[in-house]
Amino acid sequence: MTLTLDVGNTQIFGGVFQDDQLILRFRKTSATPVSSDEFGMFLRGVLRENGSDPTAITAVSICCGVPDLIYSLRSCFRKYFEVDPFFLQAGVKTGLKIGYRNPLEVGPDRIANVIGATHLYPNRHLVIVDFGTATTFDVVRAPREYLGGIILTGMRIAMEALERNTAKLPTVEIVPAKSVVGRSTVESIQSGLYFGNRTVVTGLTEQIRLEAFEGEPALLIGTGGLSVLFENDGVFDKLLPDLVLVGLRHALSLNPDGSQRWLG
Repeated sequence: MTLTLDVGNTQIFGGVFQDDQLILRFRKTSATPVSSDEFGMFLRGVLRENGSDPTAITAVSICCGVPDLIYSLRSCFRKYFEVDPFFLQAGVKTGLKIGYRNPLEVGPDRIANVIGATHLYPNRHLVIVDFGTATTFDVVRAPREYLGGIILTGMRIAMEALERNTAKLPTVEIVPAKSVVGRSTVESIQSGLYFGNRTVVTGLTEQIRLEAFEGEPALLIGTGGLSVLFENDGVFDKLLPDLVLVGLRHALSLNPDGSQRWLG
């Protein structure tokens, strides 16, 4: 079995693949420093509680946007799983032509999303919108040319900024708003978060299609934890909350020696 981990600034999103099937998903906060032992105990516990044997993990694929955690993660898997993990980082095979002026600036989670999307839809122009700590747009010209993207403030950060910098605005639950016009302060904030982001997605996607693809059709993919807010309104052509995990699984297949048994 293969364990995949997307380690971000606020959350760890993980999954376990048996062959090509994702059989387990889990999340954990990553807002505070975590030792290799804490990682190890957490991961082994999650696997056991969900009916998976930790000793059955034979490969690990990781994208980590928090450099300070890489040492702890590597030590964790060597100690608790006897596996040397693969990290999606500069120098590994991705199967992509990356058009960023400095490819080292592209976050590994964004590259994982693009690898996953081009693996699933190899001959399509793609726009991938990831609703995480930040909201990111990644633009791919068929077949596998990564052009770049857009980075915006994430919905949760926007909500927390309103609460922190105003005297009377409360923290609210981020949910699909029922009406554009809110009838209370909470409803008004929820409307702004939901419909504001919905309008941003549709507006920017139209501009991307004109600028990057000369008006040709492009597949619009939504991913990330908050993408499920839009599952019933038809904004996205495909909603793939697990895309980063799929990308990590495929990245490892492109680098078959990237994760091996650790012999100490």
